[in-house]
Amino acid sequence: MPHSFSADSDASVDAVWALVAQPARWPEWAPHVRGAWGLGSPEIESGRCGAARLLWIVPVPVSISATTPGRSWTWQVGPMTLDHLVEPRGHGSRITMTMSAPGPLDAVLGVTYGPVVRILVRRLARVAGAR
Repeated sequence: MPHSFSADSDASVDAVWALVAQPARWPEWAPHVRGAWGLGSPEIESGRCGAARLLWIVPVPVSISATTPGRSWTWQVGPMTLDHLVEPRGHGSRITMTMSAPGPLDAVLGVTYGPVVRILVRRLARVAGAR
């Protein structure tokens, strides 16, 4: 069962999108992601395969499986699927990240990485709103 986490931001959809869809900007709101390559530049591109650098040293193979420019994108990180959605909400935007994995790994992912994603979504909303 997918696990979704949302946060509202005073920032426009365009401002949030720039943070979430440009790999070079990921460290601004996701401090454990220290860079990425092969995913598109300046924005991620559907069908691209590359890696994200976690915790300053660990390269993790990833692939971008879908994009709707300015709105959403999905990637595969190992067995996990992670969707990023940015929607207009009032004078700002709503950011939602949904993660899922096959079988019993999904429950483990929800318990272990779910709290991290919840914090990241809130941080993204805050960082975008401060710009």
